[in-house]
Amino acid sequence: MENSGQGPARRDYLVAVEGLTKHFPVTRSLFRKPAGFVHAVDDVSFQLERGESLGLVGESGCGKTTVGKLLVKLLEPTAGGISFHFPDSAAGGAAGPVDAAAIKGRQMRAFRRQVQMIFQDPYESMTPRRTIYDTIAEPLAVQGIGDVLDRVGRVTDILTLVGLTPAATFLFRHPHELSGGQRQRVAIARALVIGPSFVVADEPTSMLDVSSRTGIMSLMQELAGNLGIAYLYVTHDLAVARYMCHRIAVMYLGKIVELAETEELLGNPLHPYTRALLSAVPVADPDYRREPPDIRGDVTAPVDPPPRCRFYDRCPRATTFCRDNPHPPTEEKAPGHWVACYEV
Repeated sequence: MENSGQGPARRDYLVAVEGLTKHFPVTRSLFRKPAGFVHAVDDVSFQLERGESLGLVGESGCGKTTVGKLLVKLLEPTAGGISFHFPDSAAGGAAGPVDAAAIKGRQMRAFRRQVQMIFQDPYESMTPRRTIYDTIAEPLAVQGIGDVLDRVGRVTDILTLVGLTPAATFLFRHPHELSGGQRQRVAIARALVIGPSFVVADEPTSMLDVSSRTGIMSLMQELAGNLGIAYLYVTHDLAVARYMCHRIAVMYLGKIVELAETEELLGNPLHPYTRALLSAVPVADPDYRREPPDIRGDVTAPVDPPPRCRFYDRCPRATTFCRDNPHPPTEEKAPGHWVACYEV
């Protein structure tokens, strides 16, 4: 795989994304041709190993959530490929990598057993009329796992695992009877009850208070270690990404501009946008003074952007070469440290 952010594809990968692209048409009326396309995700590539956690960070609107939805097949890509290498193949028991584009019909059920998503808003991701038991047991029923008694036992066990104890007191409550942190634990339980290999977590702590947030992050780390789950962790918070992730990929306007091991990226940021993100992180010292981020202007419109570097209009290092050439390829500037910038 070229420009994957990890070099050639490895045999031990769980997820391999190559050239992933998603464009949304901009229409002015129902019966007219699109006036343009929003380039939400544009030629994104990376790999994720079993049990690994990759943080996808960037400001709102950069395409992070769209990448997550593409990986769980809530959206279909415009171009590019996604392949999975599950321990037990999701494609009806076939050996080898599974091409996500080829998963259809009956194979989709097996795929859903391996791939799940934790949504950002625990208030909106549950049906208010359904009990907690019904919410968590639904994936088991869809997958045909166990009978009613087996499902009660599984739901009880997963509620205990996510810290909602005693579990029996939560089974027949409704979402409005729980706090935000408890609802998010239910959302995590629902995603994990069928034992997936890969979970997309879309800012699962952003709507929680600080005390609940810490507990949820610790819980997800513990479950990843115990169950061997790989996470794609979507967040705009670098502090959360540092705590949760083995590696971090930085996105800007649909492109991955930098990818490295977490401590390497935070300690040695190379791309100007990554440096700007880090300079905006709050410091718990009222006497500390820092220079403002060395970027200019506003975010470029994502509708049919020019082929040059997406960060060109705001970049302090931009040159005429950057202006006159396509978006820079992702290159390894240091071992395991990949950057898309001509001036680095």
